[in-house]
Amino acid sequence: MRKKTLIFVFIAAFVLSACGSQYKLSSVSWTRLLIDKRYDANPDEQAAAFMVPYKKMVDSVMSPVVGATARYLERGRPEGLLSNLLPDIFMAMAHEYGETPDFATYNYGGIRAALPAGTVTKGDINDVAPFENKIVFVTLKGDKVLELFQQMLNRGGECVSHEVRMVADKNYKLLSATVGGEPVDPNRNYRITTIDYVQQGNDDLTAFKSGTNLNSPGGDEANSRNVIMRYVQSMTEQGKKIDSALEGRITINN
Repeated sequence: MRKKTLIFVFIAAFVLSACGSQYKLSSVSWTRLLIDKRYDANPDEQAAAFMVPYKKMVDSVMSPVVGATARYLERGRPEGLLSNLLPDIFMAMAHEYGETPDFATYNYGGIRAALPAGTVTKGDINDVAPFENKIVFVTLKGDKVLELFQQMLNRGGECVSHEVRMVADKNYKLLSATVGGEPVDPNRNYRITTIDYVQQGNDDLTAFKSGTNLNSPGGDEANSRNVIMRYVQSMTEQGKKIDSALEGRITINN
């Protein structure tokens, strides 16, 4: 997910050097821009006309309804409704791969949109998980799990499933952690499901680099958005709406 940023930096540096400018690239900063209906207030007629045939094609793929939410679900730190939902989905769908993980994680930065209240379309899910990240399963020893939890806290909190409870002090130093209601045992092996991007140690979650017994299913069906899609469709078939809850999975003592 950082490839676009890196490519941009490379191009900027190349252009500056190619032009023989006296200026040198000293730093790059960025921010996330939320694209929503505010930008539709004054549409450019020529641009809108140009997009018409493409919009029809995209809408035909993205507009089908796959389910419904009980309320607006967005990410948050150290905990959020969507931040909790996505790792819970991975736990719920692990059976498709013959796995019974102890807990799941998902990276906060990988959640690129919220799920609207009410009707959910394929496009909504694609907006939440637009990347080509895939579900994976890996084993970490307990001491590395504790290291991982501290790395998550160093980032203000990451997404963890229902089985996890972390308590930290006001400086985000880990004080205690449980998995499945039991304190994390430094000598025990824990099975974890996450996305390949995280499992590779990205987003400063380097504890994952010590993982063993990797199960990386691969293929389009293992793409995170398709895993999420199948979960939503399954809930819809059961007559249920998608929902989540704030449970104190990560508690900061102030």
